[in-house]
Amino acid sequence: MTSPDSPTRIVFIDVDGTILEHGSVIAPSTITAIRSARANGHTVYLCTGRSAADIHPDVLAIGFDGAITNGGAFATRGDEVLVSHPMPRADVERLADYFTSRGIEYFLQTDEHVYASAGIFAMMAEFARLRAERRAEDLRHLGLTNTDADAADDLLDAVMADATNRYLPLDQADLDAVAKAVFVSERSDGVDRAQQDLVDRFHVIPGSMPLPGGSNGEISLAGVTKGAAILEVLAHLGRSPEEAVGIGDSWNDVEMFEVCGDSVAMAGADPELQARADRVTTGVLDDGVWNAFVELDLV
Repeated sequence: MTSPDSPTRIVFIDVDGTILEHGSVIAPSTITAIRSARANGHTVYLCTGRSAADIHPDVLAIGFDGAITNGGAFATRGDEVLVSHPMPRADVERLADYFTSRGIEYFLQTDEHVYASAGIFAMMAEFARLRAERRAEDLRHLGLTNTDADAADDLLDAVMADATNRYLPLDQADLDAVAKAVFVSERSDGVDRAQQDLVDRFHVIPGSMPLPGGSNGEISLAGVTKGAAILEVLAHLGRSPEEAVGIGDSWNDVEMFEVCGDSVAMAGADPELQARADRVTTGVLDDGVWNAFVELDLV
């Protein structure tokens, strides 16, 4: 419990690989940690590459003070928009032409929806199969018994239905509201090539989709990062970077680690990313968030 004389902190916490494992499983201790920290007077913001509409409802149900979404393109506190940096339409059209000319499947994110290219759903079938298998493993790891955990076909159907409901066709996208792109390349060097080809205007980083082959990446405008959004949010709230805690596991968390007074990498993060953090906690399903909050005296 935080003492009355202890300073309160503002925590920025990633979603996939930090709160959620493989898209759908949350350790009970993570929920307790976040709710207890807020009850102790600390502020907790989601800080995710996902659009606001694509955040899992079980995550939202935990309760947060605000959210940074789309890798830093948007930030909100309740109904108040604190950060808004959509891509200019010309940049979106350039990305679409780049992907199409190279046969690369991709997503465009606005804060309200995620739009998918025509070949995404065939690719998602294999992704869904892997997610279903890993979700069953995650549930068993947590000691949870669930008939779905032993029914791979049912899990596969559920994940595919979820994908179909979440993603809209590209031709419905408002190209003036796009915040970020995510792409899937059959080439193992797809991210490296995109970084070389698009460095003049864009920030390209490896993605975290656990696909069976190829590579995937995330693209935002140069200068639009989680770290930059955190600084904007802190300025709006009158808080200092020294008060901030950043917790994550992916390459879109690098800039968050750089600006926060305390940074924490999850045990499952790339070792190079772990080396950039002030500390490393345990895995996402091994009480990683809870252990980090305890070490930082948030709970």
